[in-house]
Amino acid sequence: MTQGTRQSWKEVRDQIRASILNRTYAPGDKLPRDADIAAQLGCARSTVQRAMRDLSDAGIVERKRKGGTNVRADPVTRATLDIPITRREVEKRGSVYGYQLIDQRFAEVPIEIAGKFEQPEPSTMLRVRALHLSDHKPHIYEDRWISTKTVPDIIDVDLNRESANEWLVRNKPYTRCTLRFYAISSDEALSETLNIPEGSALLVIERTTWFAEEPITLVKAYTTPGYELLSST
Repeated sequence: MTQGTRQSWKEVRDQIRASILNRTYAPGDKLPRDADIAAQLGCARSTVQRAMRDLSDAGIVERKRKGGTNVRADPVTRATLDIPITRREVEKRGSVYGYQLIDQRFAEVPIEIAGKFEQPEPSTMLRVRALHLSDHKPHIYEDRWISTKTVPDIIDVDLNRESANEWLVRNKPYTRCTLRFYAISSDEALSETLNIPEGSALLVIERTTWFAEEPITLVKAYTTPGYELLSST
């Protein structure tokens, strides 16, 4: 965080959030006291408190009376959408979870994807294709784009061992998400990947997340026939 004068609560919030995003403060870390942040940024303590309240409402930090403020260990749990960890979904049903990384490489995003990221022109991102298994059978096929500008740490993650889905949920809070559900008929490539007859009806779950105005990831999750999505509040 850098010294500033007469900053609005939104500017203070964005500086604190940026320090969380770049892992100056990692999940679970305790943040400085409000008074210390106010002194560092040259603003009123009430400005910091308002900024912290917004970060708390977004599920990025957790504030406890007399206990200070911590970055949430699972930062999205109170965000607009609770993104599931696929491994937990499978295991909760009593099934054996498996995971296979199909491919990961840097590539220029298609114009369609750039548009969904609200980018004026395509950029280079990390594309990750992976298969989640349930009882040794295909469960969900993921085709994912990740912005390494927003999420540079993903480059050092061994995606052969840990899925991008689980790592991002645990490590990268988001402030905005769009969610689409639609049905398609499986083509030859999808049918081979999911081990299903060609032409099978598939539910596709498409999620795009941002941190402030910066894109994090866009994933298209192709679910096998019979997949059930349960939501509760």
